[in-house]
Amino acid sequence: MKVLPFKIPYSEERSFRIQTDELSHFYDRFHHHQEFQITLIEKSHGILLIGNSVSNFQEGDLFLIGANVPHSFRNHDSFYKSKKLEAKSTSIFFNKTSLGDGFFKIPELKKLSDFLKETDKGVRIKKMDNELIRNKIIAINSKQGLQRVLSLLEILDLFSNSSALEYLSNIGFSMNPRNEESKKLEAIFQYITDHYQQTIRLEEVAAIANLSTSAFCRFFKTRTRKTFSKFVNEFRVSVACKQLMSGDYNISETCYQVGFSNLSNFNRQFKEITGYAPSRYIRMHR
Repeated sequence: MKVLPFKIPYSEERSFRIQTDELSHFYDRFHHHQEFQITLIEKSHGILLIGNSVSNFQEGDLFLIGANVPHSFRNHDSFYKSKKLEAKSTSIFFNKTSLGDGFFKIPELKKLSDFLKETDKGVRIKKMDNELIRNKIIAINSKQGLQRVLSLLEILDLFSNSSALEYLSNIGFSMNPRNEESKKLEAIFQYITDHYQQTIRLEEVAAIANLSTSAFCRFFKTRTRKTFSKFVNEFRVSVACKQLMSGDYNISETCYQVGFSNLSNFNRQFKEITGYAPSRYIRMHR
């Protein structure tokens, strides 16, 4: 499986791109691109895989993803089954030269420049804390010329000064598109995304990376700071959280839907990762 870098289309009349997606579900392939990405989730919910982290996203969440950071917004399974559901987001794509070579290096932007370096961990501001930025992102599409550029700078300034930032990955995670190790890791993450509901055998995943099982385990731990089994369990539990919140499945059904082979292990992993037993999690979120 070969995962290719994603190419963001540009207009010669614009220095950065604003894109609104209204689809049955978001583009869910694990990918990266050279641009920074600001994304506002306007409708839908699901699982965000970014760097070495797995978390849930929901309507109103706001993200800033660094350049060449691998990520995937995967909607809840219900969005793949129903034509009545809609996923909508507004994204801004820009790079460090969008406003001119060296623009982000001027002294007045040092704080912002330092902040952008940290976005290789992926940043989220939840809906309750991002109303001002959210409104500016929705309004930027109507701006022209200098006002459009100033709006982008205002959005970035609000991000960098927010007290509600949540860094999603515990390590910086920028991919080199020409690096063979990066390509291997992207292929592994995509395999997990596609096969989490099934039994994932270590030998099969190691073969994707063209490594022995022992070499693969060392490779994965070195690059992600997590064991392969821990990462897979985190992904499955994140999916389980969404399913339990939706009420579509009970605890036992959810256990097997997300790929666990027995209920006791599911309950143990769920509590270890979320801090709550599944039954209590349901009472808290329904």
